[in-house]
Amino acid sequence: MKIGILLVNLGTPDSPATADVRKYLVEFLNDKRVIDIPALQRKLLVNVIIAPTRAPKSAAQYKEVWTKDGSPLMIYGQKLKDKLQNHLGDTYIVDLAMRYQKPSLKAAIDKMTSNGEIEKLIVVPLYPHYASSSTGSTVEKVMELIKNKEVIQDISITGPFFNNPNYIDAFAKVIQKQNNISEYDHFLFSYHGLPERHIMKGSAQCGMNCKLGDCCNSLNKNNFYCYRAECFETTRLFVKALNLKEGTYSSAFQSRLGRDPWIKPYTDKVIEDLAKKGVKKILAFSPAFVADCLETLFEIRVEYNRLFQEHGGTHLHLAESLNDNDEWVEALGKIIVG
Repeated sequence: MKIGILLVNLGTPDSPATADVRKYLVEFLNDKRVIDIPALQRKLLVNVIIAPTRAPKSAAQYKEVWTKDGSPLMIYGQKLKDKLQNHLGDTYIVDLAMRYQKPSLKAAIDKMTSNGEIEKLIVVPLYPHYASSSTGSTVEKVMELIKNKEVIQDISITGPFFNNPNYIDAFAKVIQKQNNISEYDHFLFSYHGLPERHIMKGSAQCGMNCKLGDCCNSLNKNNFYCYRAECFETTRLFVKALNLKEGTYSSAFQSRLGRDPWIKPYTDKVIEDLAKKGVKKILAFSPAFVADCLETLFEIRVEYNRLFQEHGGTHLHLAESLNDNDEWVEALGKIIVG
C-alpha cells in the first residue's frame, strides 16, 4: 500500500478565450467563501455583472502570460507534481488538482480513494498563508467530496507553511540564485489581498479582536490564523534570510476588487509613494504564490512596473516564484512527509 499526496492549487481557465475565462470566473467567484454574501445576491452579482464585464479584460491579460504549452500555473503545477513524485519515490503516489476547473478536485479524490493502492491520503493546499477563501475553501470542498463515501480512508490536510523554515529557505535560495540583490534600492513583498471583513469574521470566531493595525506586527497564538499577521511574519523571516537592511523593504497587498475596503497597505499606492520618494529600482517578491500566475506575471511584472515608471521609478523587477525549482521540490517533500 502507498501514501497518496494530492497537491491542490487555486485554478486556471482552460484557455485565454473569453468564454473559458468567464466559465472560470463564474465558478471561482460563486464560492461563498470568496464572495461571502447571500447566495442569491452573489449569483446575480457574479453571473450578471462581474463575470460578463471582467471576462474580456481578464482574457486579454491571460493572453499576455499564456505560453505555447498553456497556463503557467498549470505548467508549473504539473512539473512540480512530476518532480515531487520522482523525489519521494515509489512508496508515494503524487497527483495535482485545482480547486476550480481542471484537473478536477473531485476526479483526483475519486481516483485516489478508489484504486485500492492508497492506505493514506495527504491533501496539500499550495497556499502558504491561511485564508478562508483559499485554504478554507479547499478544506471544505475536500470534506464535502469524501463525506458520503462508504469507506473513508486515513486522510490528513496540511496546514499553512508561511513560517516553515523549509519554505523560507527554499524561496530565499531561489531568489538569491536568480537575482543580484545589491542592484536594488528597495524590496517589495506583495501579497494577495483580502476584504477586511474576511479578517474580521475570522477574528471574531477565534476571539482575536483584530484591529487590522499594530496587532498584526507580531505573530502569536491569538492571531496565528490572521492572514495579514501571517504575511507580515513571512516578510520578517525573508528579511532575515536575505539579510535585508531596515528601511529598504515594504509589505503590501494587491488585487483588490470592488468598493469594500481590503487589507492595507495597497501595493499600487505603496509603489506610487516609493517612486515619488526617489526609489529607482525595486525587486518585488510575491510570497503568497508558490507558482507564477496572472497575479505575478501580469499584475506585478507588467502593470506595477508601468505604474512605478509613470511616477518616476526606473524599473520594478519581479523575482521568480518557487515554481518547479529543485529547492522547492526538496522543501515541499520535507513539509509534507518530514
